[in-house]
Parts: sequence; structure tokens; C-alpha cells
Amino acid sequence: MFGNYIKIALRNLRKYKLYSIINITGLMTGLSACLLIGLYITHELSYDQFHTHKDRIVRVTMEYGRSGNINTVATTGTKVGPQLKRTFPAVETYVRTFIRSRVVKKEEKIFEENRFLYADDPFFTMFSFPLVEGDPATALDAPDKIVISQSMARKYFGQEPAINKTLTIGTADYTISGISKDVPQNSQLKFDFVTQFLNLGKDVAEENWWTANWITYLQVKDAVAIPQLEKQVEDFMNTPGVRTEARLEGSDFLRYKLEPLTRVHLYSPLAGFEPNGNIKYIYIFGVIAFLIVLIACANYTNLATAQSVGRSGEIGIRKVMGASRKQLFFQFIGESAAITTIAAILAFGLSIWLLPYFNTISGKSFTAEDLLQPKPVLIISVLAIIVSFLAGAYPAMVLSGNAVIGVMKKGFNFTGTNTKLRKSLIVLQFGISVFLIIYTLIILQQMNFMQHKKLGYDKDHVLVLPVDNKMSSNYLAIKAAIAAVPGVEGITAAYETPEFVEWGDGIRATDEKGVHDVSLNAMPVDLDFTKTLGMAMIAGRDFQENDFPLMDTSNAYANFRQPFIINETLAKKIGWTPEQAIGKTIEKNFPGPVVGVVKDFHFESLHQPVKPLVMFLDRDLARTFMVRLSGTNISAVIARVGAVWKERVPHRPFEYHFLDEDYNKLYIAEQRSSALFTISGSLAILLACLGLFGLATFTTVQRKKEIGIRRILGADISSIAMLISKNFLVLVGISILIAIPFAWYAGNEWLNAFAYRISINAGLFIGAAAAVLLIAFLTVCFQAVKAAITNPVKSLRTE
Repeated sequence: MFGNYIKIALRNLRKYKLYSIINITGLMTGLSACLLIGLYITHELSYDQFHTHKDRIVRVTMEYGRSGNINTVATTGTKVGPQLKRTFPAVETYVRTFIRSRVVKKEEKIFEENRFLYADDPFFTMFSFPLVEGDPATALDAPDKIVISQSMARKYFGQEPAINKTLTIGTADYTISGISKDVPQNSQLKFDFVTQFLNLGKDVAEENWWTANWITYLQVKDAVAIPQLEKQVEDFMNTPGVRTEARLEGSDFLRYKLEPLTRVHLYSPLAGFEPNGNIKYIYIFGVIAFLIVLIACANYTNLATAQSVGRSGEIGIRKVMGASRKQLFFQFIGESAAITTIAAILAFGLSIWLLPYFNTISGKSFTAEDLLQPKPVLIISVLAIIVSFLAGAYPAMVLSGNAVIGVMKKGFNFTGTNTKLRKSLIVLQFGISVFLIIYTLIILQQMNFMQHKKLGYDKDHVLVLPVDNKMSSNYLAIKAAIAAVPGVEGITAAYETPEFVEWGDGIRATDEKGVHDVSLNAMPVDLDFTKTLGMAMIAGRDFQENDFPLMDTSNAYANFRQPFIINETLAKKIGWTPEQAIGKTIEKNFPGPVVGVVKDFHFESLHQPVKPLVMFLDRDLARTFMVRLSGTNISAVIARVGAVWKERVPHRPFEYHFLDEDYNKLYIAEQRSSALFTISGSLAILLACLGLFGLATFTTVQRKKEIGIRRILGADISSIAMLISKNFLVLVGISILIAIPFAWYAGNEWLNAFAYRISINAGLFIGAAAAVLLIAFLTVCFQAVKAAITNPVKSLRTE
């Protein structure tokens, strides 16, 4: 019996080739999209789940307020970990971490490595990064020890043993005490080298509440106690002794939140060592995967019920020969299962073929091996079974449930309930497609807005180069040599680049209105910072060479005066106009005059409004050169800068990037989401049109005699095309009207996360609606025109 079902299923696949191809293609595409999106979702949900102590590890974040200004950051001071361990028995241990780039040297091999991690000794016992060689308990117990990954061991030592060998980092030699497995993709902490946290030097030698540059993790004894511990930490920070030590006055506060490690990547608004994901996007992608499969199922259901007319004789004969409704039902479910199985197998092949492209847009490194794991295979198998029943159950019931006499006399009913179902499914398909298209267009418009919005500085053609301590003795000579390169229009330096200023600080200003304490962001910069980056001074001047004598370090800094440039927002916060601010004194560790007010520029992502900012002159803190290029023959200019670099900075390779690349990194999550939404919307409309094409084909076949008669009576091709198209276009129009309010609401909800955003205008909806109607019209018209140009005599003669 089962073999007979298979034979009939295969026979019908061959007989109805067009519909079979449409169904298999639709289901294959839907299942492939579902498989790839499912792979991405599974990966995102698995972040940091591999750590043995994952439930007992928390990340400490810092929230502080001064003078009514509240700030929250993912970093903390050096004191947090040690003090909480000393104070609270619930804290088992702590690890402070910091990642930076370092120059690593082995004999003639010299590379700049970007994943150089500093961590406290318990790092390898807290986190489950297995060592293939070395002891996790002692791998970091001395300042001259370093752990490297397997990839780095191969890079520097080839096939030779690397353990106990030496690498030179900067000017110091380190002994390799351990070799770790390469860090998995689903880890927030990604490193190639690990050494002691205290090797950061004087910056971390002293415990400090406020120098918040480090990410701190705690391992607690009992995961259940985390909420209670967080409350105890808050109470502790409010004690008089701690408030005095942290220099908190009045309503000022300093708090610490404890984020469970496994929730940081998807639930925390504070990024750590890499951009976070977003649980909302996971839900959205899950819904999209479901909707795409739903469209594919709707296609199958529509076409299968439409085909019922053509199979009336077959079903009638089978019933006359004694086939029961149950047998017929399972025959058609079997056909659905056969089509779905073929589609599922092809979906795996399509997914593997699309993996490189999918990796590009998702930022992952999935392989075919990831898709062929038992879990994805099981999921797609279960999904295929579900789809078989979802897509095949209704047609099976319709085809097997008609009375034999009615079937033999007049075939299956092509109106009534069946027609309503098909119309509903068309509305559903195109409604989903229109929603995804409009939502995607909103995201793309916002991304375009962010790319072209005036930021208050010019990010284009700015080369970013590192500055390290070894360059300090020759800093001015290096800077002058680069400035002299033809094609270089300007050079400056700063602690960090202006697209994302993380330095948190505070200033005090005293005037006739009283004392103003303001929490803000701060930037140590060199001369020509505003000029090189194209910033506008709205009052006062830029820093000048004669500002340096003000910073008199003699007599224990008794006469030290620090010049400042502030932004518009800070001037308004204090209560000054830009002109009033010039010459006023503010204090940040040391007092000094405001010499200039710069027009507001965006030093965070556009998710955030512009906040108060102070820039102060301090080239000793410079970590980054920014070199403005002319914009013509850039590769030649870079080559000339590289030649100067190799001559002046022989201890490190010439590795650079551009400032606009740093800016784009702020929106990695949005860029990936917009790409995925674009593909999803395109797939949805493709699948919907595929089903519409199939139904239009079937409709024209059913009405070929009517079309022939109309052509003989003088109807032209356009009227025939409109006759066939209008019913479908009405349904598409209804789907557009239904989808627009949902898309508008969803788009606004997404845009609300941005302080600076586009306004959704009616033109977007009109354009999307017109495009969808045009695509649907062309899809239907292809078959309608084909039927209209067929010789009407042939249509009328054929029985």
C-alpha cells in the first residue's frame, strides 16, 4: 500500500511538472531560510553557555550620578573586584579584564595583535577556556607568563612546541606558560594572548573606584544569591566611609549592577569587548522564519486545492474501486510529505551553498559541518513533518471528502469555501510580504540617514594609526615627518577616536550663579584636533602651542593651569552662552580657562543624544594618530606614510584603518539586521509571487475557452490581461491596506531606539504598495498575455 502511494505521488509530480517545481522551489527556499535563520538564532542563544560556572559568573556594571546627571557604563574602576571579594563572603573570586592591541615579536617575526587580553590570575579557573598545555591554576601566577591560543602557537612557532618558549611584547620578554584552544565564536571574550592584569602598569597598580576602564567579572558561591548580593553592594556603596572615599557629595551616588554572564550578549544595553546582540532581533528573526515557511505552506495549499479540479476523474475512479476516505487522505498527505522531503534535502544543499554569503551578512563563520550536526538535521526533519501536515492536511481533506457521484458528474467544487481559503491565503502571503518590505525600507532609510547625517566632524579620508609608549620620546618628530608627506592635509592625536568617546569624568565650574558640578565625557587631545577633523569653533579658539607653558608641573603642580575646549551642550548645561564661556574657569583635577567652544558633534552612536564634553590638552595621553588625507590618489599617499612609519617606527608594523570604519562599527547590529530583513522581504515577495504565478497559470488554463471566445468577439490583449489580473490585484490591494498599519507601528517602535531618526512619510508606503502591485500585476500578466495571444480556434477546439 505504501509503495503504491509513493508511485502515485511520483507519477503526479511528473504529470504536473510546473506545479511540482513551484511547490518544491517554494518549500525549499522557505526551509533553507528557516534553517539559516535558525542556525543564527541558535548561535546567538548559545553565547557563553559553554562555561562550567556560567550560572555563577556575573559582569559588574557601573552606574553613577553627579548633580542630577546619571551615567551607566560596562566598565569599572580597579577597586571593585578586590573590595567586593574582601567585603562579601558570597563573592568567591574576581577577574578584571582589558583588551588592547600589542606588538608581538619572535626573532624576525613581528605583528600587531589586536586580541591581547590582560586578566587577573583566576581567569582560566573562572572561565572554561581549556588549556591543551599548561596548568589553569598557575598559568598567570607570575608577571612574565603568557598564555597563547593554538592559532598563535602555529603562527609564531609552526609545528615546533611553543610551551616554555619566549615572546617579546613591547620591550619585555614573556614565557609561554599555557596554550589554550581557540576561543569559540559564541564567546564575548575573544583573545589570542593572555597575561597578568597587573602588567598594565601604573594605570592599575592602585585600587581606584573611578578610573573606569576595566571590565570586572565576579564568581559567586551561589547563583541564587545574586539579587541579594546586588542589594548588599548597593547598601555598602551608600555607607559614609565609602561615600567619603569615593568623593560623593549630596545626592551623588555610585552603584554597581550584577549582570549574569549568559544574559549579557542579548539582554544588556552595555556593550563589552564586542557589540552585543539584541533579544528583540532574535524574536523578530524567529517570527520571520515562521512567516516565510507559512508563505511556502500557503503556496502549496493554494495550488493543491486549485489542482483538485484536474484530479476529479482520478479520485472518482479510486472511490468507485473502493478506496476509503482514510486511504485517500493519507495518499495526499503522502504526496505532500514526498514534496516536502525533496524540498528539505534540497534546502540543505542550498543552505550549504549560501553559507559564505550568509556569513558575510551575519558576521559569523558557520561551516557546512555546523549545518550537518544532529540538532539542525533533527530540527529540519521535524519541521518538514510539520510542514507536510500544515501544507497537505487541508487539500487532503478536500480531495478525499467529496461524494463519489458529485465527483464523477461535475468534478470538484472550485468556488465557495475553497475560493475563500485561496483568497485568504493570497492576502496573508502578500500581507506578510508588504509588512517585511516596508519594515526593511524603514531600516534602510535610517541606516542611510546615519551614514550621511552631519556628525559635526568629517570622518572621511582620515587615517588612524596607533601611538605607544615607545614612541613618546620621538613623538614630535614622527608627527612632523608624517605631516610633511605630500597628500597629508593635517595630523593630530588623541586618547581615542571621536566616534565613540568612553572616557567618563566630571568638572566643576564656579560663577556668579554658584557651583556647577557636571558629569561628562572627556577627551585628551593634541594640537589641531578640531582643525584636522573639520570641527567648527563657534566661540574662542583651538588649542595653541603657547597653551603648553600654562601647564607648569614645577613646584608640585602649584601653578598648573589646564586649558579646556568645551562643547555647546556643556556650555548650556552650566548656563553659559558660547561667548560667555570663553575665559571662564572650570576645574577637572586642576583649574584652567575655557579657550574655545566647539559646535556639538556626535561622539556616541545616534542612539544617544549629544552629551556634555570637555577636551583638554595632553599629548602624553595620546594613543591614536589621526591623519587627514587629501582624498586623491589615496593609495600612493598611504604608501608614502608607510615608508615614513617604517623609518621612524621600526618596532611596530605599519597597520592602519580609516575613521569611517570605526564609525560604521557602531551600527554592526543594525547593518546585519537590515541585510537580513532585506533578504527576508525579498524572499517573502518572491515566494508570494511564485504562488501567484501558479494560481494565475491554473486560472488561465481553466478559463482558456472563455478567453478564446472573448478574443473571437474582439477583446484585445490588454482587456484579457486585466480580466485575469483584477481579482488578484484586489486581493493584493487588501493585503497592502492590512499590512501598512502594522508596518508603521513596528517601524516606529524600532526607530524609537534612536535619539536621531528619520520621519516615516507617506511616500514610503505609496512606493512600497506601488512596487508590490506592479510585481503582482506583471506576475499574473505573464500568464494572461500568454493565454490571450494563443490562437482562439485552438483553445475552442481542444476538449
